Amino acid sequence: MRGSVLAAMAALVFLASCGTRLNPFNWFGGATSEPVVATTQDEAEPVDPRPLVDQVIALQVDRAPGGALVTAVGLPTVQGFHGAELVPTETGIDDRPVAEDGVLTFRFVAVPPPGRRPSGTPASREISAGVFLTDQALAAVRTITVVGARNQRSARR
Repeated sequence: MRGSVLAAMAALVFLASCGTRLNPFNWFGGATSEPVVATTQDEAEPVDPRPLVDQVIALQVDRAPGGALVTAVGLPTVQGFHGAELVPTETGIDDRPVAEDGVLTFRFVAVPPPGRRPSGTPASREISAGVFLTDQALAAVRTITVVGARNQRSARR
């Protein structure tokens, strides 16, 4: 009994320390930032009237029971943005996010403040948003991308 417990603990320590896909803590690595590619006029405009946040400064994908929690931190141009949300660019019949070629893309949108507002410090402008994705929604996903107005961040498996 004692030997099997020690063997199981050694296996867990080994898997936790390796960078393989067998370790659930490594399913999505650190996020990388990329500039946003300019869109053409042929692409359909999104239905959501809220503007994109200026920059996506952080993206994190955390495993949770039954799926994963995608959390992004955005940096708007001025203070007072609210109602932040990660809106999927592609949805299925039931309005659930759908991956296109293994990439699940979200738009980071927020409601701008009324009138003119001070810009303030970057820390005072940060807003965050998150979305829970089920294991079924993640089955075909290799990359999760969150798009802002000036950049996008991606986390890959």
